[in-house]
Amino acid sequence: MLVLSYLPVGLRPSYARPFFLPQLQYRNLIMLSLRAAKHKELSELSALCLRSKAYWGYDEAFMRACRDELTLHPADMSENLTVAELDTVVAGVAKVSLSENEAELDLLYVDPAFIGRGVGRVLFDWSVQTERKKRAKRLLIDADPNALVIYQNFGAVLIGESPSGSIKGRMLPQLEYLL
Repeated sequence: MLVLSYLPVGLRPSYARPFFLPQLQYRNLIMLSLRAAKHKELSELSALCLRSKAYWGYDEAFMRACRDELTLHPADMSENLTVAELDTVVAGVAKVSLSENEAELDLLYVDPAFIGRGVGRVLFDWSVQTERKKRAKRLLIDADPNALVIYQNFGAVLIGESPSGSIKGRMLPQLEYLL
């Protein structure tokens, strides 16, 4: 199923729900579509995850350590692995999972070429809406420290730390978004 949304280029409203066009007039509107990921694009999506992580300035050794965790596999395919496209170009990817009434944002990465254009916000809002429909009570997020403020701007609250799946001894901020 293809869902269309319009986002302003270079302007992020303080709060914008996916599939919602703000009442303000914007120039340079672009079309964003969300769709299920395809098996044939797993390597492209994995490369996007790595580029997005590298955007924060991590060195080569750090990126090598993260490669396995950021590589998508056929087992990752589900209805909850979603791709955001801007004018047919893959701009981001997100995945959520649910265990009982608690959801987890497994991944959310935006291609560096599209950072700051609202793609991450739309993917986050898609995650929230998807898990609300499943009656989850909260969404847990283990965030990159550089993305902490972004998730806080989305309304998530810092609740603690969680161990990194890639780097022994590294702790990541853990956030909660009440659904």
